[in-house]
Formats: sequence, C-alpha cells, structure tokens
Amino acid sequence: MLTFQPAQLDSLLIMPIIPLMNSPHDEGADLVRNSMLYREFLAEREEILRHKWIESEKVGHDIGFERALLDWVMRHRTSWRTTRVRQSTSVAA
Repeated sequence: MLTFQPAQLDSLLIMPIIPLMNSPHDEGADLVRNSMLYREFLAEREEILRHKWIESEKVGHDIGFERALLDWVMRHRTSWRTTRVRQSTSVAA
C-alpha cells in the first residue's frame, strides 16, 4: 500500500497547478484559474480543510491533512458531489 506523509499529500494536491499560476501574464495561468476543474478542486480542498478543523476540534489535536482527506472522501465526498451537481444544474436551469 502506498502511503504519504501529510505534507507530501498536501503538496501532491497543490504542486501540479502552481507552475501554471506563477506568471501573472501567462494565458495558461488565467485558463487554470478560470477552469471549472480548478474551481472544483478548490471547493473540494476547502471542504477537506473544514473537515480537518472540525474533526481536530472533536479530538483536541490536529488530525493532519491525510487523515482528514481520507476520512472526508470515505464519509462525505459522494454526498457533497451529488449536492454540488444538483446545485449547479438548478442554477443553470
């Protein structure tokens, strides 16, 4: 089984996008910032960080990003994505 340290996992989620966003004059950076995929990534990451904070508060110490990520994916991701799809289709209609 492949395992990552929390810092490694966090950087895996961010690092592929950072080189594209370093140049403010690069058209690629604007494309990434405005892409639906990137916005969904940011929304999901925000939910994971919120989950990390809530679960860390419950146990009285930082549970770490990796544990929060895995717990959120197993327990909440499917319903979160379903809700987002429903919301986006109702806004588009």
